[in-house]
Amino acid sequence: MRIFKFFLISCFLVTTISKAQSKDISLEDIWDGSFRTERMDALHSMKNGNQYSVLNFDREVRSTAIDVYDYKTLSKVRTLVSSTDIEEIPYFTDYTFSEDENKILLATEEEPIFRRSTLGKYYVYNVSEKSLHNIADYKIQEPTFSPNGKYVAYGYNNNLYVKNLETNDLIQLTTDGKKNEIINGITDWVYEEEFGFVRAFEWNSDSDRIAFIRFDETNVPEFSMDIMGNELYPTQQVFKYPKAGEKNAEVSLHIYDLETNQTTQVDLFSFNNYYIPRIKWTKDKSLLSVQLLNRHQNELDLILVDVSNNNSTSLLHREKDVAYVAINDDLTFLDNKKRFPFAFFSGKPGLLRVKYHEPQSTLGLTQSDVSSTSDRFRNLILEDLS
Repeated sequence: MRIFKFFLISCFLVTTISKAQSKDISLEDIWDGSFRTERMDALHSMKNGNQYSVLNFDREVRSTAIDVYDYKTLSKVRTLVSSTDIEEIPYFTDYTFSEDENKILLATEEEPIFRRSTLGKYYVYNVSEKSLHNIADYKIQEPTFSPNGKYVAYGYNNNLYVKNLETNDLIQLTTDGKKNEIINGITDWVYEEEFGFVRAFEWNSDSDRIAFIRFDETNVPEFSMDIMGNELYPTQQVFKYPKAGEKNAEVSLHIYDLETNQTTQVDLFSFNNYYIPRIKWTKDKSLLSVQLLNRHQNELDLILVDVSNNNSTSLLHREKDVAYVAINDDLTFLDNKKRFPFAFFSGKPGLLRVKYHEPQSTLGLTQSDVSSTSDRFRNLILEDLS
């Protein structure tokens, strides 16, 4: 009897699966998104800690909206902006909030350059005023709000610009940018590919200074590539591409002061300075941290630049490895004016290194190594230091 029941159940399952597999699939099913994987695009956690925003695309009317949802209920709370309410743009593909979340940078007409870099037209939407203003009439790179939300800095034609959102004035920070020679504030192909970042400029906390990396690739060998497009013949793209052992771009570090409209260069001669894979301002508006590597990438110098003292430099930490030192974005600075703690992940897997820098001393460092792969444990450590 059991064998007979098993036989009937098996026949039923086979018949059901066969019917499911024999279902006709139309062209409309293929192209209307019936089999598209569901996902959430451009998710941002809101500052209140209770909500998050998501970029939603309505394929029927081809519009986009930024919707806010509640973490606990997962229900939609409100819509911040929808392209159906904006005449200037049919839809946008990405967005970034200002620090106070009252302004939103909307990306449109994006086109890729390399793996991570893009060009696009960008607009600033004011949430409280429900107004829209374009940043530029041309395509730009890496537009970034200042912390006070008053400015947007961006790259264009290898130069850096800052737009005042209140007066609409445009400030050109650099003038020597030239294709295949000089790049200001945007990484070259090597940095984008090997160090994983594109924007090579950073605002300080007071929004009155911008630190940026300058790339001189004049002597880097060129590489040409045929681009197959819609035309009968391909076009040729020529760009700087150093193969193994060839000359890389010469990099230098600069600080632009918005109050004086002056640019100063930081002297990095005393440290490993072949690569500058990361720059990051500390909680102090005058202190910039810089990570420096030798060409073999097995010696890293983490230094501080004091822009209030003629760009003076001091060594915070030096790390060496027989193979290479991994670069990441885990460097964290905390609010503690007495001991100035900072933390970062070592090149060793799972090793969190916490250090203190005494501002009154030349190199007053103490060190605490904590082995942990838990982000929660790491955050507890950082909170305890603050």
